[in-house]
Amino acid sequence: MLTSLSIRDIVLIDKLDLSFAAGLTVLTGETGAGKSILLDSLGLATGSRADRALVRQGQEKGSVSAAFSIEPEHPACLLLEEQGMDAGDGLVILRRQITADGRSRAWANDQPISQGMLSDLGALLVEVHGQHDDRGLLDAGAHRALLDAFGDYQADMNAVAAAYEASRKAARALEEAEQNLAEARRDEEFLAHAVEELKSLSPEAGEESLLADKRSLMMQGEKLTESLSEYQEALAADGGVDGIVRGVLRRMERTEAEVATLLTPVMEALDRAAIELSEGIAALETLARDLEFDPLELERTEERLFEIRRLARKHNCQPDALASMQAALEARHAALEAGDETVAGLRATAKAASQAFAQAVRVLSGRRAEAAGSLDTLVMAELPPLKLEKAIFRTSVYTLPESEWSSSGADQITFEVKTNPGTPFGALVKIASGGELARFILALKVVLAQKSSVPVMVFDEVDRGIGGATASAVGERLKRLTEGAQVLVVTHSPQVAARGDSQFQISKHDTDRETRTRVVKLSNAERREEIARMLAGETISDEARAAADKLLTATI
Repeated sequence: MLTSLSIRDIVLIDKLDLSFAAGLTVLTGETGAGKSILLDSLGLATGSRADRALVRQGQEKGSVSAAFSIEPEHPACLLLEEQGMDAGDGLVILRRQITADGRSRAWANDQPISQGMLSDLGALLVEVHGQHDDRGLLDAGAHRALLDAFGDYQADMNAVAAAYEASRKAARALEEAEQNLAEARRDEEFLAHAVEELKSLSPEAGEESLLADKRSLMMQGEKLTESLSEYQEALAADGGVDGIVRGVLRRMERTEAEVATLLTPVMEALDRAAIELSEGIAALETLARDLEFDPLELERTEERLFEIRRLARKHNCQPDALASMQAALEARHAALEAGDETVAGLRATAKAASQAFAQAVRVLSGRRAEAAGSLDTLVMAELPPLKLEKAIFRTSVYTLPESEWSSSGADQITFEVKTNPGTPFGALVKIASGGELARFILALKVVLAQKSSVPVMVFDEVDRGIGGATASAVGERLKRLTEGAQVLVVTHSPQVAARGDSQFQISKHDTDRETRTRVVKLSNAERREEIARMLAGETISDEARAAADKLLTATI
């Protein structure tokens, strides 16, 4: 529920703090007293367009704060939590500031939010219903959602959404396969040649780099071989350096024992040196054999290297990617060969998914038709007491062309009325007059209210142009709405005002310098006087007070 509304420097209000209770709150006052300012202020706090004309004359800025107490599981709290914001454990405070130059800022629980976020939160918290301001019931685009909420067949809606997505997915897969097959057929000759070309080469990742290094080494091989030969000749001269060392070792071993003992460290070192020399000479011989220049091997290496590079340029890829390119082209070529079979399978799948979607749509459309009949019956029962006994209300369920079916089904839902026999049905906003429109809205809200999660409803002069028993019927229905929501109503009807659980009087006061709007919560005695004024006018008689007492007593 709306617990409080704080207004600073908005139009004719300089400072105003109001507290609200549950139930039906009525706002009364003479015409022009400023009742619309309260609604404009509440609208500003809940996301309506910010007009700089709302800022009180002579002030730099104006602001409005609206506090709501709701369940922590309410969609507004969940929306805040989804955005990573504090949901206030069910206490949501929306604040809006507007400057004289038209700039606007907004907060939720003291956290800055965008205009869009404020509007989304406001739509979850407050519904404003008036003769010219109703975004839900007068917006034909919202009628389907209202009927669906009334019908309570969420499982069927989920089935349609799932079947629609499955059908779209199958259709996309079929379309992609058909396109791939068509492209493959256009490129069939190229594919066959490219696959054969790559298959005969069988390139491997990293091969191009290895071949380039091998080619470079082979091109330097002849020069290196000459140098290595010189090294070998030098090491082999005079019997070879390792042979010389071995000869010295043998001579040392034949020396007398005392001398041999002294030479042991030397002999061990020379022995190690001889071993290392032998290994080095062997490694040098191996390297010389590996670097032997073979013109034919160089030619074969270059041919393969240049072919790899050519194919990489041809397929516009890196040489290392040729192996994966070969796999991809082979897959496309294989798909071409099995393409007709694949497409046929996908076509069957798409057909089955489409049929499943159509069946789910038919079920949902049937549920909507049933719900529409029930809604029409309930709304029609509300019309006679509201002085609309000649009117007929119907919910039109129109099946859209199959090309326009969506995840919401195949139906276009429109609330239609005709106000007199012999006249055609038409949209609410086009057929009903101002007073009739407000009462149609009230009748719809009474029927639809039990399915709404919006905690606050505001009605602006829903009783305009009626009185007596009809006004009493309006008041009784507004009171019924409080079973599921808090209701605020701007009214000129004493019958409606008497139904209120609480009442605020709005008045305008002129001084020499400025005009101010004042809002006062009325006591029981003050309510009696206000309702008597509404009955009698400026001069309140005892008869008017007695009539006010009767109205107040009758509503207890």
